[in-house]
Amino acid sequence: MTALEAVSDRPATTGASHDEALARDVVEGLTSRPKRLAAKYHYDALGSQLFEAICELPWYPITRGESALLRRESAAILGRLDDPATLVELGGGNGEKLAILAAGLAEQGRAATVHLIDISETALARASRTVAGYPSVAVRGHCAPYADGLRAAVGELPPDRAAMVLFLGSNIGNLAPDEADRFLAAIGAALRPGDSLLLGTDLVKPEEDLLLAYDDPLGVTAAFNRNLLVRLNRELDADFDIEQFTHRVVWNARESCVESYLVSRAEQTVCIPAAGCCVRFAAGETIWTESSYKYRADAVVDMAARAGFAYGAQWIEPDAAFALTLLDAP
Repeated sequence: MTALEAVSDRPATTGASHDEALARDVVEGLTSRPKRLAAKYHYDALGSQLFEAICELPWYPITRGESALLRRESAAILGRLDDPATLVELGGGNGEKLAILAAGLAEQGRAATVHLIDISETALARASRTVAGYPSVAVRGHCAPYADGLRAAVGELPPDRAAMVLFLGSNIGNLAPDEADRFLAAIGAALRPGDSLLLGTDLVKPEEDLLLAYDDPLGVTAAFNRNLLVRLNRELDADFDIEQFTHRVVWNARESCVESYLVSRAEQTVCIPAAGCCVRFAAGETIWTESSYKYRADAVVDMAARAGFAYGAQWIEPDAAFALTLLDAP
């Protein structure tokens, strides 16, 4: 898997069926020490809907903060685009954030071409429908891992028209620091002089606020995490007793990340027939399911510089502690 593929919500396939890839990853993860499950497997149909619900929670400010920034700074962001404009979004979900910029272009009477890149056909269809409300915006979908989709999109661009790549939602926070460095370097290598990257990042905030964002009082984030086991029961015929696993969130200040776990309530054995294995759990044993890295504003600029990007601008929403950073391609 390349760095650009690492944060896709589904794995790239190389001839194996999706179930085979899932089974292989589950065996590898649950026989590791400590046990782990890849965060990308959260996003089946139910997981995607639960995540959209999380984004509406009052304790999860990322989506609201980023959307507020996009509205507030729309003119400055769009002022960096050629005419007609070209935008390329990696993993844009339902397209609501992209629609903010599309609305700004429509208000300015400008035409644009938008390239949507996602491994999920459902996500592409939803985002396309959202942006389709702006007749001056042409939409091209690329159902592919980020690496392949970005190369395809750039290959279609006129050589004299610069593009802006959007990687929003603090999705880069799902990558460990070394993975994030490789990911940004891979984006930079795919872009051309004059292209740019708009990067959304969640910033460090008080520990209490972070823990509430990832372990809310309504239990939506807990359901999102435990749905991983529901998915394994459905797709791999596993026999996880969902009630025997609890959701736990920890703020790791040294690594600057929120860590999410599933914790076994008791000593138990779980069999996963489609993966050809059974797994023993001790009481209190954890499965790591996600790390969400948080940043300082200056650290975002430093991270981009290591990948060869030049600083363009940075905007911060103080209430949500969220940053948008505009970067020029190497």
